[in-house]
Amino acid sequence: MNRRVINPPTVFNSLQYGFSQAIEVRDGRRLLLSGQVGVDANEHTIGPGIAEQTEQSLNNIESILAHAQGNLAHVIMLRIYIVESARDQQEPIAAALRRRFPNNPPPSSWIIVSGLSLPEWLIEIEAEALIPD
Repeated sequence: MNRRVINPPTVFNSLQYGFSQAIEVRDGRRLLLSGQVGVDANEHTIGPGIAEQTEQSLNNIESILAHAQGNLAHVIMLRIYIVESARDQQEPIAAALRRRFPNNPPPSSWIIVSGLSLPEWLIEIEAEALIPD
């Protein structure tokens, strides 16, 4: 996969939050993942906090990508939905992104929403990936 991140000095430094401004990709299989929340394979919500739910959401994304012969390095876009009640808890999200995507992180959008499908869910993460042929 041909991949090039774009972080021009003319916009704010998004790398400190764990994402890039843009990415250019060529070639490969495009994979669009459903939004992943902080639940395990038995549909149990992990932890009450946003840190645990973020980690589980990313674990789920990683697991789906592995099943498709990919990994987190193939992620080209994230859309992160954060419930209003957790809007002031964004640092654990940024920390998780910095750990999971230490080099050339994908671009992302962070969207505040009034709620998710279940009231205990605090975050939902959608991902797009491009896996080499």
